[in-house]
Amino acid sequence: MPPLPGKIISPVVGGFIQDDTQERKAADYKPAIGLLVNNWGITVKILINDGMSAEGIQMLRQAGHDVFDTKIPQEELPSRIGEFDAIVVRSATKVRSDVIDAGTGLKAIVRGGVGVDNIDVAYAESKGIKVMNTPAASSASVAELALAHMLALSRFLVQANLTMRDGKWEKKQYKGRELAGKTLGILGLGRIGNELAKMALALGMKVIAYDPYVTSTDLDVELLPMDEVLPRADYLSLHMPYDKAAGHAVGPVEIEKMKDGAFLINCARGGVVSEKSLLAALNSGKLAGAGIDVFMEEPNPYPELIHHPRVSVTPHIGASTSEAQERIGNEVATLLIEHFK
Repeated sequence: MPPLPGKIISPVVGGFIQDDTQERKAADYKPAIGLLVNNWGITVKILINDGMSAEGIQMLRQAGHDVFDTKIPQEELPSRIGEFDAIVVRSATKVRSDVIDAGTGLKAIVRGGVGVDNIDVAYAESKGIKVMNTPAASSASVAELALAHMLALSRFLVQANLTMRDGKWEKKQYKGRELAGKTLGILGLGRIGNELAKMALALGMKVIAYDPYVTSTDLDVELLPMDEVLPRADYLSLHMPYDKAAGHAVGPVEIEKMKDGAFLINCARGGVVSEKSLLAALNSGKLAGAGIDVFMEEPNPYPELIHHPRVSVTPHIGASTSEAQERIGNEVATLLIEHFK
């Protein structure tokens, strides 16, 4: 049998692996199990455990995939994964060593999204299992959400909305600021970081960035060491993976180096920033506000943080646009069809 083609995930995709992932709830799509027959006539069983777009499922059907609804709970997955040759997950399903060891026939793991912290990538690859993701599909959606948090914080959209619903007219309390002329610092200039930089430049912002894997860019972005980005940024947006071994990329030391009155935006992964240090900086006035889409504990995030009056929060929805979901589904289907044909 010739080598199977496919796109292997690497530790770096255009700089940092850009965390999208920000997911649509699994219930929004029907999970599926089906059979895909490749060109050698071999039947391949594929489990789609966290749902996928209807268009992506239809692509698999047209390639011979027989799709029907089923969801295997995490606790049952080790006893069932041996039935399948491939598994597709979002962020809900964890593919750890116990699942990988039990998947004796597993040949591919596909992450519908970008971040792969829910998959033991190195361990899977050591077992000869190909791990793939969809790094470009949700970049624009995540970047737009980061920008939306910047605007919401700058113009008090959350507070003004809530007080008006209470029958109040507190116009004089909501004197905001323009983004034009301000400096945006981006940590992680991969796909999402690049998309956000383009949007910020179009709004008249100055953009500076740090990414240890990027040495040049075609955009009007000044590349700097992280220690130089932190004190200059009026807005700091994080677009890097969470390295559990290394810990928080932005902790108390980094926050102290930030400009007084700056805003911090995290649409990457919850562990990238220390939530306790962020809360302390908000309470002390060191930071003017924070926009957060991702949390260390999901779906039960840090209560004091999400209820803070200077925080704009969303429930991990960076990739939750119809356009991003269609692109993710199409790319997942294409990866599987190409991998097993």
